[in-house]
Amino acid sequence: MSIEYEEQLAGSLVDSFPKDFGYGVENMDMMQEDLENSPSADSKPRILLMGLRRSGKSSIQKVVFHKMSPNETLFLESTNKIYKDDISGSSFVNFHIWDFPGQVDFFDPTFDYEMIFRGTGALIFVIDAQDDYVEALGRLHLTVSRAFRVNPEINFEVFIHKVDGLSDDHKIETQRDIHQRANDDLADASLEKLHLSFYLTSIYDHSIFEAFSKVVQKLIPQLPTLENLLNIFISCIFVNIFKIYIATDSSPVDMQSYELCCDMIDVVIDVSCIYGLKDDSNSNAYDKESLAIIKLNNTTVLYLKEVTKFLALVCILREESFERKGLIDYNFHCFRKAIHEVFEVSSSTQRTGAAVHSSHPSSSGNGLARLKSTALNGTPRSLV
Repeated sequence: MSIEYEEQLAGSLVDSFPKDFGYGVENMDMMQEDLENSPSADSKPRILLMGLRRSGKSSIQKVVFHKMSPNETLFLESTNKIYKDDISGSSFVNFHIWDFPGQVDFFDPTFDYEMIFRGTGALIFVIDAQDDYVEALGRLHLTVSRAFRVNPEINFEVFIHKVDGLSDDHKIETQRDIHQRANDDLADASLEKLHLSFYLTSIYDHSIFEAFSKVVQKLIPQLPTLENLLNIFISCIFVNIFKIYIATDSSPVDMQSYELCCDMIDVVIDVSCIYGLKDDSNSNAYDKESLAIIKLNNTTVLYLKEVTKFLALVCILREESFERKGLIDYNFHCFRKAIHEVFEVSSSTQRTGAAVHSSHPSSSGNGLARLKSTALNGTPRSLV
């Protein structure tokens, strides 16, 4: 796709939208000023939510990060301004989400769009799978190609959304068609190095949490170290209050097990909000005493333990292995200490201005050694 065609496409897309949404030069300047003056703009990764109008961007954000019921999203008004959400899911994983209205022309000559893309970690483009997505594919190509030229380090994610209304065969065919067309457009523009990741999503099941988990994991430089710790410890899922799993062991994520872990977290948070929190608390999801045990009828036990006030570790193990609960708790104590060491070193490195690496020998070595020595004493590792 040539540059001239991109400019024509951008003009046609902008002309097709009403002009009375309050996106004059003054509003664009105000947003640029907000970006420049934001104290945390450079310290936290930024995730951009983009797509055409009514594609489901705001619904995704409300369901995943604000616990809104999917049915309530039917009454959400169309977004007519850029919405910034600061997601402080834990002391480990913090990021900003920018929800862009479908009608905004952030490629307007009066607006410095490079400022946004320069500080972006991931760009999520949402496509309505139940609608004609030809126009959406054109906007996708225009957006990712220009963003890639500004910042090649951006992770480009495509959510093929609202697939709950499609049959299984139609889902597969739609994903194949969108994947093929999008990559063909990139090949025609000589952008083979630009990689797009595709996900089938719906707010009516756990697929949207699964997709967002994959996006967030790419923004965590300590992910390999976390996975090594989980492999040594036990078969488990490291998940936050938004039901986004930060890391797992090396076993493939079983969707049914993940859904069970999400349901368990919902139960723990709901019960804690009613009975478990003190009057002088800050309504944190977990405290240092938080734990939960659920025994299933298939001899499987789900064991949840607090790691931080926003993060929990959910272990999946056999009932006979849970008889050695004291050993599991001791190993968990070593695991939590190692986790804090990993992120303390990362934070100190960032403060001194050094680059953050995906693995820190000084941060994980002692914790890993201690954890490995205890795990060899009988901590179960196999996934049920």
